Amino acid sequence: MPAMTTPFIEGLDVDWAFAERHARWLQANGCTAIVCLGSLGEAATLCFDEKTKIVRGTVAAVGSSIPVVGAISALATSEAVCLAKALEDAGAQGLMILPPYVYKGDWREMKTYISAVLRATALPAMLYNNPVAYGTDFIPEQIQELAEEFENLAAVKESSTDVRRITAIRALTGDRLAIFVGVDDAIVEGVAAGAAGWIAGLVNAFPRESVELFNLAMAGNTQAAFDLYRWFLPLLRMDTVPKFVQLIKLVQEELSVGSTRVRPPKLQIEGSELAAAKQLIAEALRLRPKNIPRSSPLL
Repeated sequence: MPAMTTPFIEGLDVDWAFAERHARWLQANGCTAIVCLGSLGEAATLCFDEKTKIVRGTVAAVGSSIPVVGAISALATSEAVCLAKALEDAGAQGLMILPPYVYKGDWREMKTYISAVLRATALPAMLYNNPVAYGTDFIPEQIQELAEEFENLAAVKESSTDVRRITAIRALTGDRLAIFVGVDDAIVEGVAAGAAGWIAGLVNAFPRESVELFNLAMAGNTQAAFDLYRWFLPLLRMDTVPKFVQLIKLVQEELSVGSTRVRPPKLQIEGSELAAAKQLIAEALRLRPKNIPRSSPLL
C-alpha cells in the first residue's frame, strides 16, 4: 500500500491531474490499496479542502478496483474529527490516524484523541505509530486497550523501527489487528515477524520491485526476497531519514514518474547532498534486477 506522494506544479499548487495519473499507475503495477495524506504526502502543508479533494480525486482515479485510505493528520481534536467525517464523505474506504502534530501528550490525552476520531466514523481505521517522527509512542498494551474498546480499529502501521513490536502486539491481540510495516527497510524482517502488509514509500517510484519484494517475503521465499532486498536497501533507507520526502520525490523525478517539488518549510535538496543522492540512484538503476518487468508507463 503506497503512502502516495502529493505532486505540486510550479507555484506549489497541487498537481491534481498528475495525482490521479500516479494513483492509476500504482494500481496498474500491482499495488493493492493507496494511502493518501500521510507524512510522505506532506499532509502538514495541505489545507482541509485540499485533503478532501485529494481523496476524492484518488477514489475517482482508481474506481472500485482498490481501496483508498485517507490519513487523519491534524493539530486539534475537533479538526481531526471533522476531517474523518469529510474523508468518509469523499469516498475513503479506510482511515489512518496519526497522533496530533506537534503536541506530545501522555496516554490519557492520546487515547482521548484517537478515541474521538474512531467514534466519528464507522470506517475501518489504522493507528499510525511513529515515535521516531512524532515523539508519541503507542506501546503494545495501549494498542490492545484501543482494540478492545473500538471494533473499527482494524490495523496498526508500526513505524517504531523495532520489529519486536510486531510480535509484542500480536502476543497481546492475536489476529485481532492487521499489522503493517511502516518503514521501508524493515519489510522482510517485519513480514517474518508476522506483519500482514506494508505502507511503502519507494513504491512511488518502483512499484513492480516493491510488490515483488513484498510477495516474496509473504510467500516465505527467503533467498529470492533477500537477493532483491540487498539491491533495494540503499534506496529503501531513504525512507528512514529526516529528508525522506525530498529523497523519494527525487527518485521519482530521476525515473520520470514525479517531480522534486515540495512545500516549505521543506526545501529541495542541493549541493553535495543532491550529488550523493543522485549517485546512489544511478548506481541502483545500473544494478536494477532484470528479471522483474519494468513498471508500465504512467496512465
